[in-house]
Amino acid sequence: MSQTTRNQLATEHITGENGEPILEGRDLEKFYLQPDGGKIEVVSPTNVKIMPGQILALLGPSGCGKSTLLRMLTGLSKPSAGEVLWHGKALDGRTGQERPNVGIVFQSFALFPWLTVMENVEAPLEARGVPALERQKRALRILDAVGLDGFETAYPKELSGGMKQRVGFARALVIEPEVLFMDEPFSALDVLTAETLRGELLELWHGRQIPTRAIFIVTHNIEEAVELADRVIVLASNPARIREDFEITLPQPRSHKSEPFEALVDHIYRVLTQPDTHHELPPETKPTQAQPGTTLPTPRYQMLPHVRAGGIDGFLEILVDHGGREDLHRLSHQLMLEADDLLPIVEACKVLGYVTVELGDAEITEVGRKVAAGDIQARKLLFRDALLAHVPLLQQMASALQAKADGSLPLEFFHDLLAEHFSEEETDRQLRTAIQWGRYAELFEYDSAKKRLTLAKP
Repeated sequence: MSQTTRNQLATEHITGENGEPILEGRDLEKFYLQPDGGKIEVVSPTNVKIMPGQILALLGPSGCGKSTLLRMLTGLSKPSAGEVLWHGKALDGRTGQERPNVGIVFQSFALFPWLTVMENVEAPLEARGVPALERQKRALRILDAVGLDGFETAYPKELSGGMKQRVGFARALVIEPEVLFMDEPFSALDVLTAETLRGELLELWHGRQIPTRAIFIVTHNIEEAVELADRVIVLASNPARIREDFEITLPQPRSHKSEPFEALVDHIYRVLTQPDTHHELPPETKPTQAQPGTTLPTPRYQMLPHVRAGGIDGFLEILVDHGGREDLHRLSHQLMLEADDLLPIVEACKVLGYVTVELGDAEITEVGRKVAAGDIQARKLLFRDALLAHVPLLQQMASALQAKADGSLPLEFFHDLLAEHFSEEETDRQLRTAIQWGRYAELFEYDSAKKRLTLAKP
């Protein structure tokens, strides 16, 4: 990296941005065409700007399309529509066109087990034709920066999870990327290791010890986003779309226990639990391109949260113990659950009519209280009633089975119905959840060998 570039990087860290995005996605869209000409939309037209001098966090629940958007921005996946611009020039695959200089850190460590740490870090440089001596110098320099000096000759099997991810960081940084992309980089690590690596990442970034001008991190962890990011984009799902886009102006380092930090976390909880509404940002944020959720047509099948009945029942019991109403951010801390674990349970309770959610607080309904107080048979009956009252997919499955003389249908029948509205992966996921819920409520039985549903005997 030249001295001019280093000086520019130092200035950008202080001023935040120079007004021009390094990488920009314009109206990026991802969809899958159906045989009848229709399309299943995974990512609706979305605009994203990655500015120099910023850490940008893309936040949203699992399966909402975060990684799909990252893959389109990095060139790993071609968008169905829209374009990606690198320094203002569209990337259209033309011969001789400048390639985006980006590095990527994945959730899985993705190391070559037959190579040493040093060889793993040198691998992307070797692929680019960098001479051996230069590869070695750059690899040693970046290994020292991420705290892996002394482990150059070790193999991945000899390393802990945290050290493996450090190798992943080094491998991405050794090419001196202008933008460092990180896809859930800490989710496979234990809590303490993840916290340590987040702190080290901030030290490297603010100490200008890493050769990158912007960081784009995908995460489902709300506290992680608020701790790291200068700017946060919150995604809605089905299809993915921007619900909020705002800057965080809190000084670093940020204390998780400070009131401004808590206010931002609470705000994001409110956004995630109240879809398609725009909330007033807390005063510690500086809005930029804030995009209120747009009202979308109600889909024929709502997205079922992938949770089990036991988790729903346990959450209701806890809510009763807390007086019937509790702040979800506070509850997640008490239960030591990340938002990505807690919010699907809350969403399932909302779908079933067991709770209502307002401004980030969950309040149990009368039906929810009956579930919490009931024995297993009472809970099953109430669950059955809730499914037939509030879940169109389960309503349709029960009605179709009742309409058959033998009360039996192949699972493929329902798979084909859902496949018109969801991707193949999400169709399978929705069916797994529906089968779990339907069997628990004793609406039907499922033969996994024959892949058939049969109406449950009275």
